[in-house]
Amino acid sequence: MDTVAPVRTQSPDVAVRRYVADAARAVRLPDDVAEILETSYREVSVQVPLRRDDGSLLVAHGYRVQHNGARGPYKGGLRYHPHADLDEVRALAALMTWKTALLDLPFGGAKGGIQIDPTTLSARELQSVTRTFALSLSHVLGAYRDIPAPDVNTNAQVMAWFMDAYSSRHGYTPAAVTGKPVELGGAPGREQATGRGLVYIVEAAARRWGWDLTGKRVVIEGFGNVGSWVARELDALGARVVAVSDVRGGVFNDNGLDVGGLVATVAAGGTVPDADVAHTPVTHDELLTLECDILVPAALGGSITADNADDITASLVAEGANHPVTPEADRILADRGVRVIPDILANGGGVTGSYFEWTQNIQQFQWKEERFNTELRERLEDAFHAVAEYAERDGCTYRLAAYAIALDRVARAARTRGYI
Repeated sequence: MDTVAPVRTQSPDVAVRRYVADAARAVRLPDDVAEILETSYREVSVQVPLRRDDGSLLVAHGYRVQHNGARGPYKGGLRYHPHADLDEVRALAALMTWKTALLDLPFGGAKGGIQIDPTTLSARELQSVTRTFALSLSHVLGAYRDIPAPDVNTNAQVMAWFMDAYSSRHGYTPAAVTGKPVELGGAPGREQATGRGLVYIVEAAARRWGWDLTGKRVVIEGFGNVGSWVARELDALGARVVAVSDVRGGVFNDNGLDVGGLVATVAAGGTVPDADVAHTPVTHDELLTLECDILVPAALGGSITADNADDITASLVAEGANHPVTPEADRILADRGVRVIPDILANGGGVTGSYFEWTQNIQQFQWKEERFNTELRERLEDAFHAVAEYAERDGCTYRLAAYAIALDRVARAARTRGYI
């Protein structure tokens, strides 16, 4: 997702634990079992030294948290960001456990990060810090142990360096990392999978609720890989993307933005406010409360809080980022009748796409993109309808339904394996 600075009213780890606690009560999970499932199995902290181009030495702090592996090898992204502290990485690892369980993927949850600003590094420095990070973690990683993927400020090139460093110790192992370039075993369609998958879920929701997406007003916070693909896909479906933002600011046009122009500007190295498209500048705070039908927070966590939840005008919030809505804001939105499709469902296309890539690497057989997208749509739609049916049956929010389904699946796997 994109790098807008997070606003935290409480730590991400505490927020995720609150959602898990609510779900544990819903599925009547014993307190001792719930406590085990809330906490991480392993947390690794490493020094990542980097000799800068100017000769100076930078020592970054890196983390890998493996939350729960009852359902399979750990799976989760790597983010390079100054705010990627252990608390955040711990929360994101837990989210991956629940996300993979909800999507019925044979994975557990993990996450990793380095506290660096990659925009301040040269290409050589970025490659060096990536290789050092990979080697420092290689003893806890592997195709059947823990499979990293891209996240904030990491991409296919970073994953290629990471895989090459890992392979230097363990032999060529493309299945040890996902989100790679297609030339090195990446899957056609994986790059678009998170944003495209969110739109598949919005389409499924629209059909279930009797909505026509044509002309629906869409606001997107964040215009990196996720936000830009959401904008492209919804624009192609006839929705009206009226506002988007990135780390440098936001743009608004009530008649609909030129999405193609925005994409071209960002692809050329510019930012959203640089785009030569008809628009009015807006701040991050203004963007979230603009009049719209669908709001997609696709930046970092904590953007929708108790301070601005009452001002959200959207009928639907689809979480492209991880934990963008705080628990306090979530209750306010629920009380106001605003539907929220939670992150562990809405942005699940990325890890689902990674699963497809992983299986192709193991089989040494590459799918065509058409098959990839068909499988992606089917799996995400199945997960959405399972959550919707649970919520409608129990009269609860989609978030509680999603966590309840995921928690029950992890608990059953842990019991069956004899963990609890």
